[in-house]
Amino acid sequence: QVQLVESGGGLVQPGGSLSLSCAASGFTFSSTGMNWYRQAVGKERELVAGISSAGGRTDYADSVKGRFTISRDNAKNTVYLQMNSLKPEDTAVYYCKTDLWTGRRWYGYWGQGTQVTVSS
Repeated sequence: QVQLVESGGGLVQPGGSLSLSCAASGFTFSSTGMNWYRQAVGKERELVAGISSAGGRTDYADSVKGRFTISRDNAKNTVYLQMNSLKPEDTAVYYCKTDLWTGRRWYGYWGQGTQVTVSS
């Protein structure tokens, strides 16, 4: 079955860096675009970054452009999110997500999330 497992979250001071990983299994990773989302307490889940199946195209939310970098290693079935110059407003649970065609419709699969806290 499809599994997405995030890791790498934690507590970091403002201005610091963290690198998140999402290990995928149960589908053809190299054929599938991947996304990172985040959800802060009391807020809706928002798209942070996306990457195409081969990694040639990336997209970012305006709030993280220039600070976050999404990448992937198709040999390791893993997608990454490098987060630099972190701000308190980046505090959230971060999720990776992919959308797969089931034969009848697209279905979104989510990981369990990893907490990122930016605080002094």
